[in-house]
Amino acid sequence: MSTLLIGKTVTPFLKEHIPSLYAPVGKSNNEQSAKERNPNTKYCYRHQPGSKCRRAADEAKMVMIQSELDKLTSADQQAITHVWSLFSAAPARHRELMLQGVLAQLCFPQLSLVSREVGEALKIDFVTALPVELSQKILCFLDTVSLTKAAQVSQRWRLLADDDAVWVRMCEQHVNRKCTKCGWGLPLLERKKLRNCTRQRQLAKDNSNGRIQELQDSPSPAHPQGAPNPGKRQADAADIGPDGKRRCLVRQPEQEPKTRSWKAVYRDRWQVGYNWKYGRCSVKTLKGHTNGITCLQLDDNILATGSYDATIKIWNIETGDEIRTLHGHTGGIRALQFDDSKLISGSLDKTIRIWNWNTGECISTLRGHTDGIISVHFEAQLLASGSIDRSVKIFDFNSKEAFCLKGHTDWVNCTRLDIRSRTVMSASDDTTLKLWDLDTKQAIRTYEGHVGHVQQVLLLPPEYEPDDELLTGVNNAGDNTDTLSVASGAGSSTVSLNHQDRRSSSPSRDEDVRALYGASFASDVQRSLPPRYFLSGGLDSTIRLWDSATGRCLKTMFGHLEGVWSLAGDTIRVISGANDGMVKSWEPRSGKCDATFTGHRGPVTCVGLSDSRMASGSEDGEVRIYSFKDIGSAKGNGHGSDSDTAGQS
Repeated sequence: MSTLLIGKTVTPFLKEHIPSLYAPVGKSNNEQSAKERNPNTKYCYRHQPGSKCRRAADEAKMVMIQSELDKLTSADQQAITHVWSLFSAAPARHRELMLQGVLAQLCFPQLSLVSREVGEALKIDFVTALPVELSQKILCFLDTVSLTKAAQVSQRWRLLADDDAVWVRMCEQHVNRKCTKCGWGLPLLERKKLRNCTRQRQLAKDNSNGRIQELQDSPSPAHPQGAPNPGKRQADAADIGPDGKRRCLVRQPEQEPKTRSWKAVYRDRWQVGYNWKYGRCSVKTLKGHTNGITCLQLDDNILATGSYDATIKIWNIETGDEIRTLHGHTGGIRALQFDDSKLISGSLDKTIRIWNWNTGECISTLRGHTDGIISVHFEAQLLASGSIDRSVKIFDFNSKEAFCLKGHTDWVNCTRLDIRSRTVMSASDDTTLKLWDLDTKQAIRTYEGHVGHVQQVLLLPPEYEPDDELLTGVNNAGDNTDTLSVASGAGSSTVSLNHQDRRSSSPSRDEDVRALYGASFASDVQRSLPPRYFLSGGLDSTIRLWDSATGRCLKTMFGHLEGVWSLAGDTIRVISGANDGMVKSWEPRSGKCDATFTGHRGPVTCVGLSDSRMASGSEDGEVRIYSFKDIGSAKGNGHGSDSDTAGQS
């Protein structure tokens, strides 16, 4: 192309269109760039002014093009550059026309090249193009694996993918609950801190000025009231000025509270949840009792165990050391429960003892049953006990009153209080379970379905919801022996209906549910309802899921070869111990057995559960502590043996 031709064709074209490309709003007479014509579709992603300044050129591609261009003659280089300049300066409608003409002349190898190049060019970095809030909103829809991979794309992606705004949503979806989408549930891990925080909030609520006050310790004999408080700094002579006033002391700078990112919080909980899911744990065995273990409770770093040797032992889980042994009962210990200050135990010697487990002192002894105590459970000011004498006794520590609930025809093996609804659940060797109203002292409902002695009841938390097919009457296990119980009065009996006669759906309206619990709940709309769902374990080798309102057995879980002695659980998992010497972990929504743990040489009579640990006691006299956190970091000691084990599904 001659210089004259270039001056007549190329130069005027560039002169006309280049200002609209590089200064789209710089000239008032530029009609194509006027915003009032179509402000929403004025620029595409690649040519909007805001994006252009952030879009970096593909350096490797430009180096390759330049090297190929340098191989040509000067005339060819000038011609190709003119073509690029014309296309770059052309408006959108001219570009489309140019492209259509070029594509019409391409052969298949050239079309393949265009296809490959266009495929790469169409990949839009939406994280860079969109506002930060929208990008984070999109990232919140990713699962954990995808989110961690997104953080590896670029520094910009990593900055957004690791932000707390994204990971706090992930924690809300998974921590202490089962995700309905992926099925993962992560342990809370900070129950002690949460409990302390809740206690502080309650203190602030009860305080008149709304501020948190520290609880003052009672004065000791060495420091009676009126004496200087040893916890306070005493005034020295050097602190007193010549005017007799205390000098102002320089305060030490307060330490900033330690904070962690939500991603780190999720990572720790995910690791423990992963170990739970696949049965990866370290096992520590505690030995000290001279007879079979009958009951235990696991809480934070403290374990309490009871045995047929009539003693209660308090253990430090971290070290495996025995803290102290409580002596006083003359018969085997069948049940115990403790909190921060007291421990309550039930024994075959027909007594219930209240201990200060921190000091080993027996505070008081309760007598009322005419035979051995098999179960105790306390909540707030109430204590419920079950006995061989076939009765349930309720003790009120505030009023110092007690009353008896009679209705079972055999041993009462388990009692579970719910203080909010003022009800108690009991399980018996007569193969039934009963729900009692503590106000009327009558049985609200009797649940039948087990064909063996019912040993345990586990009340599920309010957050628990069973699978939808269970609520519609579909039982994947093929068990059509489920029953429906009716309200039980003083002289009423329990009616069992066949599987095909059950309701097609579970009632959800509050007034409908209240009516199923009886007149006392229907008439008082302010009264809290009992826990809707609960589990029971029996010597018929099954675990059953019940709807307490309708009396339906929603699910029967099979897996143990012999009778089930104990249950423990939370919103994420349920564990069971049985006469076959095995401990099983179950998914409570579906009823699937996730893992099986072996090792005991006798029946597993009791189990305990925390966020990252599990404990089991057996008639072989041993307690096994399964830790799902910091695998391989535990060290052996003289009181127990450590090893890494894996559960077998």
